[in-house]
Amino acid sequence: MHPLDARDLAILKAVSANGRLTKTELAAQVGLSATPCWTRLKRLESAGIIESYGARISLRKIAPHVTVFVSVELAEHNAASFRIFEEAMTRFDEITACWALGGGFDYLLQVVTRDIESYQILIDEMLEARIGLARYFTYVVTKPVKGPALPPLDLLMR
Repeated sequence: MHPLDARDLAILKAVSANGRLTKTELAAQVGLSATPCWTRLKRLESAGIIESYGARISLRKIAPHVTVFVSVELAEHNAASFRIFEEAMTRFDEITACWALGGGFDYLLQVVTRDIESYQILIDEMLEARIGLARYFTYVVTKPVKGPALPPLDLLMR
């Protein structure tokens, strides 16, 4: 872990909300002059604290789609089985996120695809791929309520 001070947190909050800030705009928001602010930003990037920059895209304005969460249980619980499953996740573009879980299920997947039919085709492909999938449970998102949100930096740094 890297120690962060209040200015570092201010920089992280600012670029989390808007990654397109100019050097001058960022410096003004965090109360620093441009050069020391830019130096801190580059240090945060070099340390891997800032992993990337991106845009939030409103899919509903582009095309019909469905978001599905899938809880997954593997047939075997050993290092090789977990590795095989996790490597397979990179091959399916519709799987936009995958989390390993402790507790009842092994993984939680977030899937974004055109419709339920294309979701079922994905599941069939996963079953045929023999990646260790024993059971899965499907949860279709009916409406977004919250998220994706900015990380709660203030709460995490207390």
